Parts: sequence; C-alpha cells; structure tokens
Amino acid sequence: MTSPVLEGVGIRAGYGDVEVLRGIDIALPPKSVVALIGANGAGKTTLLKTISGLLPLRGGEIRINGEPIGGLAPHKVVEAGFVQSPEGKQLFPEMTITENLMVGAHSKRARARRDETMEEVFELFPILRERARQRAGTMSGGQQQMIAVGRALMALPKVLALDEPSLGLAPIMVSRLMESIEQIRHRDLSILIIEQNIFQVLKMADHAYVLENGEIAKQGGGQELLADPHLRSTYLGL
Repeated sequence: MTSPVLEGVGIRAGYGDVEVLRGIDIALPPKSVVALIGANGAGKTTLLKTISGLLPLRGGEIRINGEPIGGLAPHKVVEAGFVQSPEGKQLFPEMTITENLMVGAHSKRARARRDETMEEVFELFPILRERARQRAGTMSGGQQQMIAVGRALMALPKVLALDEPSLGLAPIMVSRLMESIEQIRHRDLSILIIEQNIFQVLKMADHAYVLENGEIAKQGGGQELLADPHLRSTYLGL
C-alpha cells in the first residue's frame, strides 16, 4: 500500500476557548485529488490553516511523507511541501503578474527551479504569459485566480491546497479552472480542495471528507458520495 503524502491523525485546533476541530483524521495518497466539503463553519478552512501552521495545532499529528510538520512555522511548512492558495486570492494588485508569481518561489529549492516552473505555469495558463507585465489588479476575477494558483505552484508543492478557488467566478471561468485542476493533478503532487461547487468537485475527487461540527461525518470516493442520498439531499438539494 502506497504511503500518503499528507497524513493527519487526531488533529485538534480552534480559536481561544472554542475547539473547532475535534480529532480529524485525513490522508492524501500521491497524485490524488481530495475534497473537503461541509457547511460554512464546519471547520474546513480551519483545517487548512492548521496544516499550514497559521493556526496552532492543539493535538494530534500532521506529516508530509512521514515527516512531522505540526507546530512548524508557516514558511517551514511551505518548504516541507504544503502550499495553500487561499480564499480570496490575496494577490499584490499593484505588482505585475510575473512579480506575483515570483513571490511564490521563495524557498531555496523553489528559487533554483524558478524559470522552469514559471514556464510550466505559463503553459498551464497561457493568458498569464500574454499579459505577464500587466498589473495583477487589472485582471478579471478568473485570471486573478489563475495567478493565485500559479503562485502556489511556483513553491513546488507536494500538496497544493485550494480554498474555494471558484468563489465569485462566472460559470465559464469555473469550468476553465476545473479543467486546469484536472491538468495539475497529473503532476507529481496531490491536491486538497475546498469548493462550494460540490457536484463539480466530487466528480473529479478521488476521495472526499464531509466535515460537520469539526468532525469527519462521512468519507468515501467522489462518485460514491455523489450517489449518497443523505449527501445529495443535504448539500446538493436533490
């Protein structure tokens, strides 16, 4: 059996006196797409922040390729291979597309391959090559999301975490973005995705976890969960 590239066991985290995550177990096999789904406030973004080191780990273990990363500073987590493209993109609007992408290649390992990775990002998102010198803030919402994903790829992730990548995008841009994610999945990395478009993300997901009240309420293959009557009723309105 192949060892997971990312593994979390008994993850606990929260804010102040409030415990949000109550013992989360999660695993991402190599080159997989794993979805996190659940209602607002279920703990999805909190889980990403905890893995990223932005929120203290209160209990449990988090490992990348068997090496513990729980408790590391965020930049050390990135160097270990967990890279997040946050909700809301969080670009530098006055900087050019190229400059925003270069921000992602911060670690020594990523800097050594910066030109090569930049070329790969431009192949994935050709519009970014065409407008490389344009300020990021002048791009459309969908194009800005491409920059955000490209910036994360510049860090050479082993696990790429996407937090609501289609939020606020027009349907045609959502389709293009999902096609790009399908292309990315064939690279030597795994993808952990939170996505409001549950039907679309479950169609592509190898595995999915349903979070409810900070716990894993259900898990299974994407197609398996799409066929689940309770999930279809609760999250898809079918």
